Amino acid sequence: MDWSKKKIRRLNIATHRDLGYFFSALIIIYCVSGIALNHVDDWNADFIITKKEIKLNKAYTKSDITEQQIRKFNAMVGEENYKLFDFPTSDQVKIYYKDASLHLNFSTKTGLYESVNKRHVFYEFNVIHRNSLKQWKWASDIFAVLLILITVTGLFILKGKNGLGGRGKWLIIAGIVPPVIAIILVYLK
Repeated sequence: MDWSKKKIRRLNIATHRDLGYFFSALIIIYCVSGIALNHVDDWNADFIITKKEIKLNKAYTKSDITEQQIRKFNAMVGEENYKLFDFPTSDQVKIYYKDASLHLNFSTKTGLYESVNKRHVFYEFNVIHRNSLKQWKWASDIFAVLLILITVTGLFILKGKNGLGGRGKWLIIAGIVPPVIAIILVYLK
C-alpha cells in the first residue's frame, strides 16, 4: 500500500472515530426517544397523567360555589392555587390549576382530578427527536448527513475477509432485507 492510500485510510478511520465520539450522546438520545415514540399507543412518552376520583360528601349547587368552597375543593386534591374555574353546566364546576384540573359533578357527587407532569428526560429527548425546536431543524439535518458519513466511513475500516469485500457485503445485503420487506408490506395493505 502506497503512502497516499495509507493516508486516506488513516483519515477515514480518524473521521469515523471522531464523528462517532462526537455524536455518541445525540445517537443515544435519538435511539432512546425513537423507542419511546414507537410505543405511543402503549404509553405517553412525554407526560405522566395521573387521575384520581373524588367523592363529594354532599350535593352542591352552583350558588354554593364561592372562593372559600373552591379552596376546600383544592385541599381535597392537594392543590393550593388555582388559575380559574368555570361551570360547564349548572351542576358541574371545573377548576384549572397550573398542570392539573378538577372536574366536579354535583348531581353524582363525584369528581375527577387529573394532573399532567412532564416525563423528564424522555420529554426533552422527544423534543429534540421530533424537531419541536425551530432552530433544531438544521442541526438535525446536519446530524443526518454526518450519520451517513459515519456509516460510509465505517464500511471501509476493515479489510480482507471481514471487510466490505468479504463478509461485509453479505451483511449489507442482509441489512437491506428488513426495510425491503417493510416496504413491500406497506404496499400490500
